[in-house]
Amino acid sequence: MAKALRSLVLLMGWACVLIGLLHVALGNAAIPGAASAGPTVDSWGRFMGAAFAGYGLAWLWAARQRPIPVAVVRWLAAVFLLGGVGRLLSLAVHGRPHGFQTALAVIELGLPPVFFWLAGKEERAAA
Repeated sequence: MAKALRSLVLLMGWACVLIGLLHVALGNAAIPGAASAGPTVDSWGRFMGAAFAGYGLAWLWAARQRPIPVAVVRWLAAVFLLGGVGRLLSLAVHGRPHGFQTALAVIELGLPPVFFWLAGKEERAAA
């Protein structure tokens, strides 16, 4: 189970770093449906891209620890889940976003329980 958790944590880390850097480099062009959103959204998106890349580095740090720190994995997964909850709130307040954003919400709401489950299995195996 440790190998599956480590692999998924590594994948998550690299994905977040790459997505974050893409947002820093492309700004509004990296967000489907936001190309004409203007300089304020572009500035915010590039800043958040840097933060997301840093979030990815935290995942990569966790993946490289021996044993993998399950408490850190749970916290990082909880932050990801909170992002999905934020998308649900946006859906409730403003309506349906671009389809790509809906797909991301499914991932953000569906993947954290997998991390919680794997972290629990790893914790029980270590005990």
